[in-house]
Amino acid sequence: MGEADPRKMLGVMVDCSRNAVLSVPSVKRFADTISQMGYNALMLYTEDTYEVEGQPFFGHFRGRYSADELREIDSYCASIGVELIPCIQTLAHLNCMFKQRAVYGDINDCDDILLAGDEHTYQLIDDMLRSLSSCVRSRKIHIGMDEAYRVGTGKYKTKNGERDRFDVINEHLHKVCGIAAKYGYEPMIWSDMFVKLATGNDSQYAHADPAKIKEKAALPESVSLVYWDYYSDDPVRYERMIGVNKLFGRPVYFAGGAWTWNGFCPDNEKSIRNTRAALAACKARGVDGVFMTVWGDDGAECSPFAVLPSLLCAAEFYKGNEDLEDIKEKFARLCGASFDGFTLFDALDKPGGKHGVNPSKYLFYNDLFCGKRDPFVGKDDGAYYAALSRKIKGVSEKGEYAYLFDVYEKLADVLSIKCDMGARLREAYRKGDRRALSDILSELPALEEKIEAFYTAHKNRWFYDNKPYGFDVQDIRIGGLLRRVRSCKERLSDYLSGKINEIPELSEPQLWYEPDKAFWAETASANDIGWRF
Repeated sequence: MGEADPRKMLGVMVDCSRNAVLSVPSVKRFADTISQMGYNALMLYTEDTYEVEGQPFFGHFRGRYSADELREIDSYCASIGVELIPCIQTLAHLNCMFKQRAVYGDINDCDDILLAGDEHTYQLIDDMLRSLSSCVRSRKIHIGMDEAYRVGTGKYKTKNGERDRFDVINEHLHKVCGIAAKYGYEPMIWSDMFVKLATGNDSQYAHADPAKIKEKAALPESVSLVYWDYYSDDPVRYERMIGVNKLFGRPVYFAGGAWTWNGFCPDNEKSIRNTRAALAACKARGVDGVFMTVWGDDGAECSPFAVLPSLLCAAEFYKGNEDLEDIKEKFARLCGASFDGFTLFDALDKPGGKHGVNPSKYLFYNDLFCGKRDPFVGKDDGAYYAALSRKIKGVSEKGEYAYLFDVYEKLADVLSIKCDMGARLREAYRKGDRRALSDILSELPALEEKIEAFYTAHKNRWFYDNKPYGFDVQDIRIGGLLRRVRSCKERLSDYLSGKINEIPELSEPQLWYEPDKAFWAETASANDIGWRF
């Protein structure tokens, strides 16, 4: 790709909607850092976390950015050569907004999707765009529209009957683009729904029939498409999909991924590998701009600063530099920290064996008595995490990011004794080995202390990076884990003292299934705790 073209976007998008909303000082820190890496654009992904004039319930108690905060961020970014670009949603991904049912229930089609074709929907969107236009100087705007899988199948279908979903979403897009034009905006959208619905495929990555896209391709003239893909290290796939997006006859941007959305830990290794392949394809096929996404699925437990190695690699790859040793030296100069030290954070999710995507998360929340993930634990995992905790602590070059290293040192320390505790409990109980059970009981106070130490480090990290909003969820999750550990301790003590005759959960057979990515709610309990698919 050669030297970065200053006329093209090279940006980063940070999720500020999955509970964690970067504080204004943190946005400035982040903007400073990526600017020095060579990025010229920043998007703050805000579903309902920005102030909308005339919509007091929009983002209420969610840490939304006020109009004044957005103006402050915009001015700062402009002063360092970074374009702040609004990145919002105007169709789906509005589940938190729809918790305000009394206010927004009437414009809910189904799931987290707005009711297309309804005048109140477009009044809300007009309010959104009007408010943003007075706070942010850029006339680029990302209006979302991804993953609206059941658009037109709920309230819309009741009102309008069965319709081709592509026509529903395209008509909606035309309407939103018309509103955007009122404020001088040049909108871009995630392209996945348009690719899927135009070709009749469940996956945007499936082989597409060009004739079907050309038949459906009457998108607004003003819109640009964003092809997002974080999952492959095959340049051929990326080249093919860039070509598919270009069939619509509109400008095409590419969005890659700096992996922060598996849980507490980043995956810099995967991010770097996949980004190298993606940017090679972008160079071969040509795109109008590139940005890296930093998502926060399932609670935003991972700091966006944890993927600084991935972001520097992406910027350097974009410029044509793939010399990793040179990149590591630049990282040390720019961040004052060790590149290899940062990549130790990945290692919490790579203990080996038959683990899924994010063992550091599911082993942390895995229940001591009802541990669905116990069958995946390897006999050496405890020693692995103990050694890793010491290794992270021993990194000498941490710079201003010592607070991040503290989080991962403490998490590894928890896992060093917790990862296999449920499996050991079950084995000892079934064998009737009361001495082994007593030994495990004696470990539980230390486990509580280690969880408390991790909680403190995690809390410190959160409040340093983010606004306080959203940490209530971490309090509920980690507080619930601590209370559950104490409950199990009490019942185990009662069993050993003869107060109770059995612990039925430990008699339940363990069932093997292929390990996969785990979310908090399905890991913490097999029972209904409000999680929805």
